[in-house]
Amino acid sequence: MRAAPAPPAVPALTTTAAVTVAAAVTVVACHLLFRGSATLPHDEDAASFRLIGDLRDWVDANRNASPLFLFLVNYVRLLAGGLNDGFALLLRELGWAGTMGLAGGIGWLAGGPRTAVTVLAGFCAFGVLGVWPESAETLALVLASVLLSLLLGLPLGVWAGRSVRLRRLLDPVLDVMQIMPTFAYLAPMVLFFQIGPAAAVVATTVYAIPPAIRITALAVERVSPSAVEASASLGATRWQTLRTVHLPLARATIALAVGQTVMMALSMVVIAALIAAPGLGSGIVTGLSRADVGLMLPSGLAVVVLAVVLDRTVTACAVPGGRPRRAVLAAAVLTLCGAAASLLLGTGFPPGWTLHLAGPVNDAVTWAKFSWYGVTDTVRNLATEALLNPLQEVLTSSPWWLVAGVVLVVAWRRAGPRDAVVAACCLLATAPLGLWRHTMETLTTVLTGTVLTLAAGLALGVAAARSPLFSAVLRPLLDAAQTMPSFVYLLPALALFGASRFTAVLACVVYALPPVARLVQDGIGAVSPAAVEAARSCGSTEWQVLWKVRLPLARGAILLAANQGVVMTLAMVVVGGLVGGGGLGYDVVSGFARRADFGMGLAAGVATVLVGVALDRITRGAARRPARKVPRWSPGKKRIS
Repeated sequence: MRAAPAPPAVPALTTTAAVTVAAAVTVVACHLLFRGSATLPHDEDAASFRLIGDLRDWVDANRNASPLFLFLVNYVRLLAGGLNDGFALLLRELGWAGTMGLAGGIGWLAGGPRTAVTVLAGFCAFGVLGVWPESAETLALVLASVLLSLLLGLPLGVWAGRSVRLRRLLDPVLDVMQIMPTFAYLAPMVLFFQIGPAAAVVATTVYAIPPAIRITALAVERVSPSAVEASASLGATRWQTLRTVHLPLARATIALAVGQTVMMALSMVVIAALIAAPGLGSGIVTGLSRADVGLMLPSGLAVVVLAVVLDRTVTACAVPGGRPRRAVLAAAVLTLCGAAASLLLGTGFPPGWTLHLAGPVNDAVTWAKFSWYGVTDTVRNLATEALLNPLQEVLTSSPWWLVAGVVLVVAWRRAGPRDAVVAACCLLATAPLGLWRHTMETLTTVLTGTVLTLAAGLALGVAAARSPLFSAVLRPLLDAAQTMPSFVYLLPALALFGASRFTAVLACVVYALPPVARLVQDGIGAVSPAAVEAARSCGSTEWQVLWKVRLPLARGAILLAANQGVVMTLAMVVVGGLVGGGGLGYDVVSGFARRADFGMGLAAGVATVLVGVALDRITRGAARRPARKVPRWSPGKKRIS
């Protein structure tokens, strides 16, 4: 008798799918069985809140007695406040015309007449929008913060670029600093430096310093070793090699570090309005609290214009080469003309040249709300009822151990055991803070916003990678979007959908979409043309090429996009607390608004950082791990690996 043929080998993919289904069924069963138990409800009088409140009382009582404040904190506060006051005084004395002339001269010196025209038009727009004094105050805060960030960050970056040990020591610290949402920086600054411009400058300096260190270190590290060896062989000292080789060859990348520092500082000084920082942020915060788009719009537009002006100027400075004499002469003429005009016209911007936008803008918003109410209300209610409410109900009604277990298993599967333990521990650490329920609410918004951002980013990135025309249209829009501070994204969402959780989610999607779409586009575009042609020669359709070749080979870029989407969505979720986002964002805002809630606000900032670290470990760990090879097999044959 002939032996019966051996049964076909079961593919590993089927086994993996079976385990996944079994795990999902187990989680669902545990949720249904233990729903409503061990949920850790929010405690308004948690021990952590009282402890932080007592700490603040001790700081207030010992501010003028403790050596920590007498010999360190108070001097830092005086330095930061003095720098800001000095820049603000200079801009006030120059007046609008003198400041425009000086800025235009710097623009001409940096990039020629085109940059000078852009700078002049931008500074003129501040006056036309009716926010010249506020714009000058914001510019003073940015200049003071950027100066401190560069004085500290550039030397540290150069040192880290030449020292592997220091770079390894700084990397985890910079990772945490870049994960932390902007709001998380404010509460400690208020605790030590009180509210006002000094605290805003210190907070902005700390927030803006990571890119200065990290990009400078990368620039110095990438300098050609042969050039360094040639300098050393000629007898140059380490300082001479640094001055004549490292810094000149790394100039363009260091200029990028300066540009990123400026953009980060501008984003932070607007949010620092919550701790009584002067400038454009105060108008935006007041408008958000009143849901008054007309009040917010001039300040929001001025922030965008200032971002574009500073970005163009810093980018132009990065171009190598000396400046011709005529450029220096033109810059001097512009500066002198501005000073003369300031003497003739006065320091204040002429009121007759100002546009009053509040009334027409509010009328347009009211018309849009009533005209599009059916569409906007349907979209908001559908997203809330179909996405936000069900997910939040699952997370808030599940036992804490079940949520932590799911996070541990998913992170272990995607990122590895070390990252899984760190992620689970960070999430569990929010429970002793008394903020587990609000953490689940924030996690709901973050997950929803991240999924929507990735869906939109994949669609735009794939379309841009496959169509040069679409990419040419999309790129300037993404460039403009990436220069805008986070507060600005709340304006259109608030105008159309009012204050709600969906408004916060929509602002998150718009804020995080540009880097996600760009990373996906770069990843898809970097796929080997040979692999694509090989798939097409086998008869694959364009959809099959995309699904089987482009996306798998661009896995690293897509996972990096997911990481950036999570971090930026979390940062925007906290800002969304100003427009009804709830969760930890509301706790942070409440902590600034009421002294009695300061403990809760600072604890919420810590919880936000913990959530950010957990999500960052999962997504970044998944990006580091190599893709699993899917076994190839066919029915009736042994598996081929």
